[in-house]
Amino acid sequence: MSDAELALRSTRVITPEGTRAATVAVSAGTITAVLPYDAEVPAGARVEDVGDHVLLPGLIDTHVHVNDPGRTEWEGFWTATRAAAAGGITTLIDMPLNSLPPTTTVEHLRIKRDVARDKAHIDVGFWGGALPDNVKDLRPLHEAGVFGFKAFLSPSGVDEFPHLDQERLAVSLAEIAGFDGLLIVHAEDPHHLAAAPQHGGPRYADFLASRPRDAEDTAIAALIAQARRLGARVHVLHLSSGDALPLIRAARAEGVRLTVETCPHYLTLTAEEVPDGASEFKCCPPIREAANQDLLWEALADGTIDCVVTDHSPSTADLKTADFATAWGGISGLQLSLSAVWTQARRRGHTLEDVVTWMSARTAALAGLDGRKGAIAPGRDADFAVLAPDETFTVDPAGLQHRNRVTAYAGRTLHGVVKSTWLRGRRVFADGEFTPPQGTLLDRPR
Repeated sequence: MSDAELALRSTRVITPEGTRAATVAVSAGTITAVLPYDAEVPAGARVEDVGDHVLLPGLIDTHVHVNDPGRTEWEGFWTATRAAAAGGITTLIDMPLNSLPPTTTVEHLRIKRDVARDKAHIDVGFWGGALPDNVKDLRPLHEAGVFGFKAFLSPSGVDEFPHLDQERLAVSLAEIAGFDGLLIVHAEDPHHLAAAPQHGGPRYADFLASRPRDAEDTAIAALIAQARRLGARVHVLHLSSGDALPLIRAARAEGVRLTVETCPHYLTLTAEEVPDGASEFKCCPPIREAANQDLLWEALADGTIDCVVTDHSPSTADLKTADFATAWGGISGLQLSLSAVWTQARRRGHTLEDVVTWMSARTAALAGLDGRKGAIAPGRDADFAVLAPDETFTVDPAGLQHRNRVTAYAGRTLHGVVKSTWLRGRRVFADGEFTPPQGTLLDRPR
């Protein structure tokens, strides 16, 4: 610890070996040692004692729609990364669509990076996009540093990002498998969606019926078949259907290279409580029934679902109309994700260590950042969140950092108050105040 510049001390530090009282030594933005709580601190090291608050590794959110450039009235790197920092998130990976241009060529990636560079309050990486006509761009994007490729199997909701049919999925996945890349997939089958009743209007029950579970189940089964045939790496985005879990378990048991995520809104909100006309709750696939939610929690507990990410997908308030058919589909939850998940997890007997596994360690592994982030351990980036896990707050949209303060969590009382957030040993958020942007733009580890 002789070269330490900073010593962060807490009676509760979450490490890969468990939670214990410890002093975490930091030098040049990197954790150099995790020492006993009462370890002697050498002259020159600044001591930050957070008392009984929990020191946990900064969260890594691998599913965020920042929408910048092009739709910055919906969100933007400045506001999104501030909201993330306020929620204990120290790294996010930006989705390739809803920005203009989408991240589907190397030139478009350069534009995205130029926009983000001076606005990032936390570290930011980028997914590329797989479209029907950009197979030739996939390898160059991979070599340029994207973390993988996003594809839709049903219409995305924006014209500039068309979905892949099964033939184009096979072509794109074969190309990506050729360089051992990762395809991350919005898995809903367009034929099942087209066959479902499409009533429109304000009734949430009608919207739920329009996005049935079998649309997810069928698309996931087809994705598994393609991944099995090609030996490819695939990741199922925002799983909401508990009925797909047996398919996923069976595929993994036979060695298919498959990972799966779900989202805070599927774990904490239920269809039964969504008011008619309240399209702040609209997302695709949809928030489903309480019994389905129980299946998702069971799958998190047994490891079938790997991780929890926000799918933060905001829009301007005017697009959240009372008609579920026409309202923009997306939940804004970036700032609230840790508290929302922890509130429900503690009710179900899970620990903060579990939450850190789902929202930091495994998301780091998904992105290939687990050699650098996702744990309080020597050699990792000194990215931390300081959490008061037993304190509560009631969600007031006016207190959110999101550009558009529309949230399905409004009025809810949540456990877990983020006191401060640290990026490579520097405090970037504390008690509602932010430093100037200090984030770094990340490339996929080589």
